Amino acid sequence: MPRSRPKTTSVAKKITQSAKDVHAKIIKSKSPTMTTPVRSLSNVKYHSRTGYFEMLGKNKQRTLTVSTVKTFAQTLKMMALSKELIDTNDMATKREAYYISKNWGKAGFAEQSESDTIMDDVEAMFGVNREQLKFTPEEKGGDVTGKLIVIDSDSKGRKIKIDCTKFGSGAYSIPTEVENLQFQGRAKFILAIETAGMFQRLVKYNYYSKTQCILVSMGGVPTRACRRFIRRLSEQLKSPVYAFVDGDPYGYFNIYRTLKVGSGNAAHMNRFFCVPSVHFLGVTPQDIVTYKLPTHPLKDVDIKRAKDALRNDPFVKHHKPWQKAINQMLKMGVRVEQQAFAKHGLDFVVNEYLPAKLRNPSKFLP
Repeated sequence: MPRSRPKTTSVAKKITQSAKDVHAKIIKSKSPTMTTPVRSLSNVKYHSRTGYFEMLGKNKQRTLTVSTVKTFAQTLKMMALSKELIDTNDMATKREAYYISKNWGKAGFAEQSESDTIMDDVEAMFGVNREQLKFTPEEKGGDVTGKLIVIDSDSKGRKIKIDCTKFGSGAYSIPTEVENLQFQGRAKFILAIETAGMFQRLVKYNYYSKTQCILVSMGGVPTRACRRFIRRLSEQLKSPVYAFVDGDPYGYFNIYRTLKVGSGNAAHMNRFFCVPSVHFLGVTPQDIVTYKLPTHPLKDVDIKRAKDALRNDPFVKHHKPWQKAINQMLKMGVRVEQQAFAKHGLDFVVNEYLPAKLRNPSKFLP
């Protein structure tokens, strides 16, 4: 991880100082405040030079008043919990943090979505990630197979070499914490795949061995651990990354765009978790025409998501090829799934589609 990321001891100091500032204002009979960045697409900018969404200067300020006292208290309690976890070198899942709040009296959370929001606010307030706050997600990072050795450590600190080809019909699961992993191997490219079904299809046909690539199943929207894993893997092996997702607005923006440039909600951490070098292999609207794929009509939510991207997404507004692709999709009025290639045979993706695409990576969408 880059040196600019503060260590947990530094995070603990920031929490302590913030709490002291609040206490000092209360002692002086002044209203304490907390300031966090606005976490949305309206507060990000995109530059192709950096390759990811960066924060603009919009902030929201939370002042202790009668109407905000509960949220203010919840924020302070979340900070205190993080400080305790750091001091004891412990950790808590996001779900556990929600249940711990049941001991906070009226400051407890009714739903986990509330505690997650406060946790994200604390993260943004200090410019750190939740792992540094000692909070971990419930979901795993994704699955990996291919000619890759992952070097991890056991509970006693001993190095372990994990061969990602030795899991039979299964795969190596990316852990929630990937920063201390090291990698050995050679790969012509890394293929990040949206669906577990397509990932299993490529594993079944031994695709990674035939092409000397590494396959990563993102399992939908990639977790932070998955994105960080792909980022570190591509940088260490110096291998290009290609994304293979469903041909719909969700695949384009929630999955691919998040992998490449990050999100507005987590813009304060995008520089660590996005993969700016990734390019979009497919499935594109033009693939529907070229390969005569079966489709489904766009839903209202798809149309809204696509039009919102054209109007408001800084990444889409920067790249004309993406604007063209989205307009083509809207004109056609259809979406397509990765599995649609099965119309031409179960081996079509391996023997026809991917080879044809990989002959011209320069034509991939940015």
